[in-house]
Amino acid sequence: MTRLAKHPRWQSALVTAFVSACLSAQGLAAPGAAQAASPAGGAPATPAIGSPNTVTADPPVPRPRTTPCTVQLFANQAFADFTPKTFAYAPPAACPGPWAKVVLEADFSVTAGRQFDRTAQIALGHANIYYGTTAEPSRTVSPSWHVERDLTDYSPLFASAQSGDVNLGNLVNSTFTGIVMGSARVLLYPAAAADPAPRAADLVLPLSTAPGGAALLATTTSTLAPTFSLPTNVEGAVLDVITQSQSNDEFWYACVPNDVAAELASCPGTAFREAEVSIDGQPAGVAPVYPWIFTGGIDPLLWRPIPGVQTLDFVPYRVELTPFAGLLSDGRPHQVGVSVYNADNYFLVAASLLLYLDHGSHQVTGALTRNTLGAAPQPAVHEDLQTAADGTITGSIATAAERRFTLAGYVDTSHGRVETTVEQHIEFANDQQFVVSPARSVQNIKQRTSISSQTESRRGDEVAFSGSELAYPLEVDITVLINADGSASQATSIQQAFQAGRLTSGGRRDGEAAARGEGGDAGGFATVANAVATKDTLLFDSSGALTGFQGRQSSQSYFSLSSAAGCYSRSIAAQDGLLTAVVDGRGCGGDGHGDGR
Repeated sequence: MTRLAKHPRWQSALVTAFVSACLSAQGLAAPGAAQAASPAGGAPATPAIGSPNTVTADPPVPRPRTTPCTVQLFANQAFADFTPKTFAYAPPAACPGPWAKVVLEADFSVTAGRQFDRTAQIALGHANIYYGTTAEPSRTVSPSWHVERDLTDYSPLFASAQSGDVNLGNLVNSTFTGIVMGSARVLLYPAAAADPAPRAADLVLPLSTAPGGAALLATTTSTLAPTFSLPTNVEGAVLDVITQSQSNDEFWYACVPNDVAAELASCPGTAFREAEVSIDGQPAGVAPVYPWIFTGGIDPLLWRPIPGVQTLDFVPYRVELTPFAGLLSDGRPHQVGVSVYNADNYFLVAASLLLYLDHGSHQVTGALTRNTLGAAPQPAVHEDLQTAADGTITGSIATAAERRFTLAGYVDTSHGRVETTVEQHIEFANDQQFVVSPARSVQNIKQRTSISSQTESRRGDEVAFSGSELAYPLEVDITVLINADGSASQATSIQQAFQAGRLTSGGRRDGEAAARGEGGDAGGFATVANAVATKDTLLFDSSGALTGFQGRQSSQSYFSLSSAAGCYSRSIAAQDGLLTAVVDGRGCGGDGHGDGR
């Protein structure tokens, strides 16, 4: 079993090889020899050893060197009911665009007491600009936390005055007493010679106008699919997608086939979920679902004070739609849709269509020339379960799915014909081991999603390339023991990670490369490895009341390295709900330093 807590730069062999290629292409040393550096926005403040407050190792968003204008979206807003809160935004006159960077900063807290984890969404002009869940409080701890999101690609939203809303529904009564408080602001950094403005999207179109920009999809057939009248000069397009599992689907990675769900005391629908993207009903892309675990998930003590990966700040998955640019520019209405395969009541989905226009032409023409993406995945499920004479069930269930497809298209623009080809390979595997008896229940899960993508944008003999690797490893081990006197214990161990690597190179700043704000001869690279490991054993008396816990400890390691922001590393550890260690800089040119080692 991989021991994430001892490896701050834990990465799959695939991502490691990819990053090595990135570094080699740039003529740089391996990560261990990189110069220590922090993102341009500065390293996060060092949290206090011994604190029970919610804490993550996540870095701040890198910032330009210019002085930003700050626009407060809302301040000290209380969330104690299910009514969305509205706010008004107006662009600051002192910082007209285009901007070198646009950053959202938000701060939340929950009063001490009893409260569930809650979903938090912020939208501007109905487009989602933040999505996350809240930390659960305790009787003695009122947790607070800070989140940031780079919204530079969403710059058009901030160019004009418009309304926004915060959707953070929260039940407060005599039992559930925790009140969530929140503030948020946008920082707009002026462009300068040393910090030029990258190319941002020209239009940001939300797929949902619901509060927070998220819509409910209850089943596989449920689809979020608005119809748009689009400009006729689209040369690049991407779709940012967040798919949050709720209700029956919250622990979808622990689900099993319908025919054995009752005997295994697990959720139905199998352990596979996937978001499907369509244009005018035809398959256009795939958005794998990240297995986010909320702070009330499985055992709330697992996530105090360190929450799961991205629990407080979800990262959208970006689907490349540039091969469809010619189709989208034909002057006809077009329907852009998202559905979730195997959704079983239910998923919340936030999605925004980002369009990049040819400013030298009012009309571009083009076509989709190749699409090998099937309409639906075909997961394979293998059951190997045995029932003993005493009724004990043992065995395994394996679920696997694979996608390999190519999308290609072209647009004739004011700067020539641009041909874009997207190739993607997605692999999913979920293996579960079971023991189910009156005295013992075991469910061990090993899951991995791997996504390999390559996008090539060609204009004549000029080629821009973008390649990326993503991996979502998850291991969950749960053992429940029932003692002869009726007392019981639940031991849980979870290891969760987000791994990403990206390389761009070559070509001019047009087509897909321009749409990404990338390209040019210099190119670039970036890698991220974010891992959380946690374990705890809950103890119950014969009436089912919680009497205590034992063996409770957790850790997070975050490592990032990029050609734009340098190297960042932080590892944190906690025991019995208190922070015990903070180590900075490990893997960035030194052994690291910190407190509590």
